[in-house]
Amino acid sequence: MRDGGRIAAAIEVLADMDARHRPAHLALRAWGEGARYAGAKDRAFVSGLVLDVLRRRRSLAWLMGEETDRARTLAALGFVWGWSPERLAAAAGEAHGPGGLSAAERARLADPTPLEGAPAAVRGDYPDWLDGALARVFGDARALEGAAMAARAPVDVRVNTLKSGPAHVLKALAPFEPRVLGFPPHAIRIAAPAASERAAPVEAVPAFARGAFEVQDAGSQIAALAAGDIARAQVLDFCAGGGGKTLALAAAMRNTGQLYAYDADARRLADTVKRAQRAGVRNLQVRSPIDPNALAGLEGRMDLVFVDAPCTGSGTWRRHPDAKWRLTPQQLERRMAEQDAVLAAAAPFVRPGGRLVYVTCSLLTEENDDRVATFLSAHADFAAEPVALSGAERWLGGDGFLRLTPRAADSDGFFVATLRRAAA
Repeated sequence: MRDGGRIAAAIEVLADMDARHRPAHLALRAWGEGARYAGAKDRAFVSGLVLDVLRRRRSLAWLMGEETDRARTLAALGFVWGWSPERLAAAAGEAHGPGGLSAAERARLADPTPLEGAPAAVRGDYPDWLDGALARVFGDARALEGAAMAARAPVDVRVNTLKSGPAHVLKALAPFEPRVLGFPPHAIRIAAPAASERAAPVEAVPAFARGAFEVQDAGSQIAALAAGDIARAQVLDFCAGGGGKTLALAAAMRNTGQLYAYDADARRLADTVKRAQRAGVRNLQVRSPIDPNALAGLEGRMDLVFVDAPCTGSGTWRRHPDAKWRLTPQQLERRMAEQDAVLAAAAPFVRPGGRLVYVTCSLLTEENDDRVATFLSAHADFAAEPVALSGAERWLGGDGFLRLTPRAADSDGFFVATLRRAAA
């Protein structure tokens, strides 16, 4: 495909998302299935362009003075990808392109509407209805935080210390120019790909199949480390999901103690056993909700209950930019109710003197501080205490909660609170 056809395809995918209310990955898959002529580089180009438009949907439209997929796509190429007006005009006018540039489009590409006078929600690229919620968290910095969330994300991996070490993983990933982050201590980073390229295929590296590392954002790694010293402990991962943090907890436990993985959705646990075997985990029990008594006998026995709660995922907008445009106030309300329910369900498993660690990949106070406050008001035997994690003090608020954002921590957004149950 020539550039013009690729640009037209990206506009087509964006229109399909709006018309059918499809997530980006489904719309891109549907286009790919109908475009058998498209090669790997074509698909990478179209996917990268679509996602960059979604990351900056509002600011791109503001720059062009026009709320259309075409305008946003042209703006992404001009202002994000760095294409000159001449290159854009030539590509757009190709046989299978989206059509030549109008005089107004040429004018806007050469002299865009300044963002300085735009509302915070436009400069930060998020929906208007979230402005108040983000102002609660970030105040006047909310547009800057939103802009950081609109950048492409790197690929982070966690060295699996049960099987390997940094030197071995660095060597295995050498073709991708990896670097050690330093903190979190076992994190290695590969820079975000160029605009029209796919992310580094790290899971195709043989060392991955042997369990030497896991793909895991640095923020997620920090959230798991906030569990503290859990060697020889009894630990319940109450919302284990796909198992990413489960494996990080297992590595921290060094195959001592006992780790239980549970999730209310049995399907999400399907690959956990295989992943644990590959990682060399030997102290894990997977408890499936298919058994109505899956957690019987664990009440009041856990040194730590780790609750990686279901949330809006607003902290992962760099990786899933379409999610911020699909999120609704009603969905936020449902997530808040689920968070209250999961905290209440997890609490009885904490032993007297034990801890409950509450984690979300959300930026929103409604899902974080407010849910902790609601839980504590109903559970007088629990109290919040500062997250104790050496190296993460810079991200602790005065309340002792840990908050990570792309702008502050160069990671996905996460919230962590530690809640201690009173000793008997």
